[in-house]
Amino acid sequence: MESHADKVASGVEPGDNKEDRPVSGGSRSRLLGEARRARILDWLQEEGSARVRTLAEAFEVSEVTMRQDLEKLEADGYIVREHGGAFLKSVTQQVRSMALQHLDNMDAKRRIGRAAAALANDGETIILDSGSTTTEVAAQLIGKRDMTVITNALNIALMLGAEPGFEVHMTGGHFKAPTLSLSGERSADYFRGLFVQKLFLATAALDLEAGLTYPAMSDIAVKRAMIDAAQTVILVADSSKIGQRSFTALGGLELVRTLVTDDAIRDEDRAAIEGIGVEVIVA
Repeated sequence: MESHADKVASGVEPGDNKEDRPVSGGSRSRLLGEARRARILDWLQEEGSARVRTLAEAFEVSEVTMRQDLEKLEADGYIVREHGGAFLKSVTQQVRSMALQHLDNMDAKRRIGRAAAALANDGETIILDSGSTTTEVAAQLIGKRDMTVITNALNIALMLGAEPGFEVHMTGGHFKAPTLSLSGERSADYFRGLFVQKLFLATAALDLEAGLTYPAMSDIAVKRAMIDAAQTVILVADSSKIGQRSFTALGGLELVRTLVTDDAIRDEDRAAIEGIGVEVIVA
């Protein structure tokens, strides 16, 4: 499903310049109108549901304004409001069918999955983050031997759990329906004290200034704990995410050693990313 943000030209209205976009926990400026609602929908497509109070605090608007935003998103057919909050309209059917929310650019993601999976070796212990691109990595791992996989993604655990040659471990935590994943502090706690050879990390957006950014805040602690546990961090992201910013920042691109992306990456983006010391593999 095309996101509401994709339907807003550049996702930014007049007066909402690049520097005004919220990308860090302590410096979120107010977004205006349609741009704010696009980010709210991104949040709900990541989390599945949210309380009005939580969203109002995160976007630094009144609860009255947030309710008006949710009313508009409901009228557009994206969400269903409930007392004190809202949930994504498609979430029940999605979970029943074990489908992920973000299934755009799948041809590129499959190529990225093949190229990234080739970096994993028999006998290694790896972490697979949740997401549609990391799911493609998981699918391409089938056939490898003596691998230990740690994941917070239910669909990945089900995919690899019965495969010969794989030992699969899942984190605990709060279930997020749109990403079929477990999140929150309990999920983050699982990774503390672990050591793995490689992490295959997902992101919603990446930008040289803002770094790696995500639609909501609940996964940030999990991803930081994953990074701390890994000797090598491999970011898997299709080229449409490059030069974009989402809501909350994880950190700079120097957190990763390798980016695996597709051949639509612009030459200037590749050069800039390689210029900060990140290896770029084009699938």
